[in-house]
Amino acid sequence: MYASIATALLGASALAAARPSEENKGWGTTSSSTTEYGAMPSSTQSNGWGWGNKGGSSTSSAADAGQSAFSFPLPNGFPNVSASALKDLEIAAQGVPGNGAAPMVSEDAKTSFRFIAFNELFEVAFFTELVNNITSGHYTVPNGQSANVLRALHAVQAQEEIHALGANNLLKANGANPIIPCKYDFPVDKFEDAIALASTFTDVTVGTLQDVQKTLAKDQDPVGTIQLIGSVIGQEGEQNGFYRNLNGKIPSALPFLTTSKREFAFSAINQNFVVRGSCPNIGDIKLPIFAKLDVLNVEPNQQPVNTTFKYAADNDNVYSGNPDDLSLVYINQQTLPIVLPLKMPQQNGNTLSFEADFPGDFPFHMNGLTIAVVAKGNHFKSVDDVAAATLFGPALIEIN
Repeated sequence: MYASIATALLGASALAAARPSEENKGWGTTSSSTTEYGAMPSSTQSNGWGWGNKGGSSTSSAADAGQSAFSFPLPNGFPNVSASALKDLEIAAQGVPGNGAAPMVSEDAKTSFRFIAFNELFEVAFFTELVNNITSGHYTVPNGQSANVLRALHAVQAQEEIHALGANNLLKANGANPIIPCKYDFPVDKFEDAIALASTFTDVTVGTLQDVQKTLAKDQDPVGTIQLIGSVIGQEGEQNGFYRNLNGKIPSALPFLTTSKREFAFSAINQNFVVRGSCPNIGDIKLPIFAKLDVLNVEPNQQPVNTTFKYAADNDNVYSGNPDDLSLVYINQQTLPIVLPLKMPQQNGNTLSFEADFPGDFPFHMNGLTIAVVAKGNHFKSVDDVAAATLFGPALIEIN
């Protein structure tokens, strides 16, 4: 769930909940917190869903809008690019990939680079469709900025192609199969929402690459891999400053950007953008797909500070224990996880609904990207601890 909430709503009352759709039944959910590796969640959306969607209103997928799902290859052959096409791609990207020997990496590093390839393929699909929607006139770019925006987005699209090729080439050099793209639906139908969506998933990418760097260091993988990921974090940050500025925000949201986990990003992309059953080798990516968590809506309130969200969780054979054993956990900036009880939990069919506070007790306390998950337990010292206990999520909340 990707809800974009204006700073003024720190003094609002929001309702949120976690629930499944009928189509989600049987998609690899287990009695633990996750689906099996490679199992796909439903592609339908409930009320309040949407990357960058204002105020929690519902958003249609591309399939709902009568559009066909996005699929590869691109006109240049991507993801299988010839030597001559690669030269053209480098010109469009305004730079080249590294030319040193690919490092030999650990098994967990292979998981990281599989995830990176999966994520970059999704981003290539998104930016290709965004560019096409602008050039075809389906999207209107305000204030006569079309030429400038397209110049930037053409470069971003090419840069993401090179990111994806680089991750898959490293996998092949390590004797692993490259990740094959899926089909995708994107739940936006105008330029401003597409840019807000790009900003949110770029926030998640930047946070997740922090996790990748941490695991590479912990496993003592080659130092060059950590350097490489650092260069991508910077590139993604440059992108997001542009998207934020287009939508009237300052380029940099925070002094220290919100961290994330591979599991959260992998779940979010699968829950919200991937056409289920369309990924040929998603099972190679040994990361869980959590059950979906939605923030349902946002309602104005006269309270000057704290906000209450109502959530719905896809509880289709995911959790049958006492809801009092569950907590809503917020991850924001580089601070310790904020752990809160579920208020008024109710199980209705396959939907676990509840309310939880969103703390806004002083300015900027929860600024930027906040990741919300439901986890079993109530004592978490780190984001790693939270991910290990997560059952539902992530819901993503953007303030400023």
